Amino acid sequence: MPIAASTATSGRLLSLLSLLQVRRDWPGVLLAERLGVSERTVRRDVDRLRELGYLVHAVKGPDGGYRLEAGSRLPPLLFDEEQAIALAVALRIAVGTGAGIEEAAARALTTVRQVMPSRLRQRIDALQIEPAGRGTQVDPELLLSLSSNVRACEELRFDYRSPGRPDSRQRVQPHHLVVRAGRWYLVGWNPDRADWRTYRVDRMTPRVPTGPRFTPREVPGGDVAAFLSARFKGSGTWPCRGEVVLDLPLADVAPFTGDDTAEEVSPGRTRLLTGSWSWAALAASLARFDTEIEVVGPPALREAFAELSERAARAAR
Repeated sequence: MPIAASTATSGRLLSLLSLLQVRRDWPGVLLAERLGVSERTVRRDVDRLRELGYLVHAVKGPDGGYRLEAGSRLPPLLFDEEQAIALAVALRIAVGTGAGIEEAAARALTTVRQVMPSRLRQRIDALQIEPAGRGTQVDPELLLSLSSNVRACEELRFDYRSPGRPDSRQRVQPHHLVVRAGRWYLVGWNPDRADWRTYRVDRMTPRVPTGPRFTPREVPGGDVAAFLSARFKGSGTWPCRGEVVLDLPLADVAPFTGDDTAEEVSPGRTRLLTGSWSWAALAASLARFDTEIEVVGPPALREAFAELSERAARAAR
């Protein structure tokens, strides 16, 4: 077959596969119109896809047609340029997810890059994505298992490790599996506490068998991302909340406040409302700004600064 004809056939196969992926059933006549070929050519191209390992079933009916089904093995994959670029970007980002797939993602990216045209390889090589931080490693099999439990609405039983505490046995109805700042979390309803809870997946050791099925609930607010963010934000959830005024302009404070509230009091001074798990931790976190600090309240924060000062003095001696 001449090279030009081979290239045209390959491009048409890619177009045919893309069409079959976006719609369940395709009449043969409509496929021929979309591809600009005869129905006979469509039948030959479908046969070529079958030879490559794609399960394309003929659909019976007045119009006839085709349907792409899932197969028992992974056939060669065909991507258009936009799909190839999207895949390469996703594989680069996968390094920072903590899903334990970094090596596999790197090998997959190498495989995809090798078969790309030179113009696409240049675009991909010019794309440098550095993750903000390496995620906490989680077994990908555990992620798949938890995701299956979420979809099946199956109650989970597991052992949970908490720093400085003995392991605890937990029972939860899993609703969402999410990643935040490189860490994976399971969000679910704890029937023993009658409340929503979040668990770090890397601290979970599931027990078998799983529990009974449950009826899904709606996460408070209806948005799991906002719910999880509020849990870390500390607005009403941090056990220790304080207010201070820093001798720094707002522009120097804002990049380090995260979800805290900061506002300008006067030129060069910023009011900051923030929280932490303990008063000592809150005082220490505020000291990182390396400036004069006026404690607005509460008194417990002032006491924490005094205790921190004494500890620092002893350390200096």
